[in-house]
Amino acid sequence: QVQLVESGGGTVQAGGSLRLSCAASGRTFGTSMGWFRQAPGKEREFVAAITWGGGSTYYPDSVKGRFTISRDNAKNTVYLQMNSLKPEDTAVYYCVAGSVTAAARMARNGYDYWGQGTQVTVSS
Repeated sequence: QVQLVESGGGTVQAGGSLRLSCAASGRTFGTSMGWFRQAPGKEREFVAAITWGGGSTYYPDSVKGRFTISRDNAKNTVYLQMNSLKPEDTAVYYCVAGSVTAAARMARNGYDYWGQGTQVTVSS
């Protein structure tokens, strides 16, 4: 079992930055971790993923160049640095973890564990 707790959400003006953190506990060795988000009335969507060693990262075009995912395995923590935020980035952000395959890396059902979510609001 893996438990995930997100922090760092809040309200920021457009163009600003936020850094989300996700503290993991339990059996995280070898797992990939990532972030999804869900805006009101929309489906949950992939935001970023990182492999266990941190050597590979993945982003959709909507956040590429603005968001950066990283992890510190010694602290069992994954981070999401979000820069140049836009109102359309407003959503609840969820941390995920799992032994995900390459084909399922951007899929909601690719991950076994989910955090409770943290709200990010970007005002215009």
